Amino acid sequence: GRPRADRATVLLAHATGFHGRVWDATVDALDTDTHVIAIDMRGHGRSDKQGPLTWQRFGADVVAVVDSIAAVKLIGVGHSMGGHAMVQAAAARPERFERLVLVDPVIMDPDLYKLVGNVSMKPEDHPTSKRKNTWTSWEEMFERFENRGSFGLWRADVLEDYCRWGVVENPDGEGFVLACPPLVEAAIYSQSTERNIGDLFARVTVPVTVLRAQRIEGARDMMDFSRSPTWPHLAEQFAHGRDVYLPQLTHFMPMQDPDLVARFIRSATATA
Repeated sequence: GRPRADRATVLLAHATGFHGRVWDATVDALDTDTHVIAIDMRGHGRSDKQGPLTWQRFGADVVAVVDSIAAVKLIGVGHSMGGHAMVQAAAARPERFERLVLVDPVIMDPDLYKLVGNVSMKPEDHPTSKRKNTWTSWEEMFERFENRGSFGLWRADVLEDYCRWGVVENPDGEGFVLACPPLVEAAIYSQSTERNIGDLFARVTVPVTVLRAQRIEGARDMMDFSRSPTWPHLAEQFAHGRDVYLPQLTHFMPMQDPDLVARFIRSATATA
């Protein structure tokens, strides 16, 4: 849809390792005249791969996108790392947002940031740096991921979108490579504790809906990317926060149940 003065534009920010087209199924479940902007974050999709790949920079990039959009109100929706970036943008440009929907955002318990401090893993030591990077086609990628681990819980059309738009032509030879290079993804994960944005919560005065997936239960789950990294008390930190716990879903809830996520985007008062 086109931007409308009487209706907020939906701004979508994806998770680490993904791209704007993973939202296609969610967008399809919105009203057909809804104006939607889904961005490819730096290092992802069709955006360039230039650093710095810091979480603070991702927030600044979303602010730059907000500044480039005509002066309509925005419903800011961010999944995982995208939720962290969207809170930074709403704190920097509070007058531009109508409300936020944070989909299992990587905004962790403040004690965890203190505990970890600035100790960050080298990207090449992070397991995501070892991901298979070369593919003959997006279909090969789809066949490899279908029914594998948490991917098996995704709706097939979303997995297809992820694979179809998740590769680009190999600049150095035949076939395709990941649109988010494994070392880029690993660099982002390895800096996930670099920016505790607790100092920004008070600046976000619009309604905030926090959708949380199945919890991480102790250290053994820390590398289980299907579990929720979200601080359970996050919603309470906002002036108008609402916590929605969805233990039947994994961290990848827009991929599992895009219709449910769309319901919360359509209405701040949606029920699970």
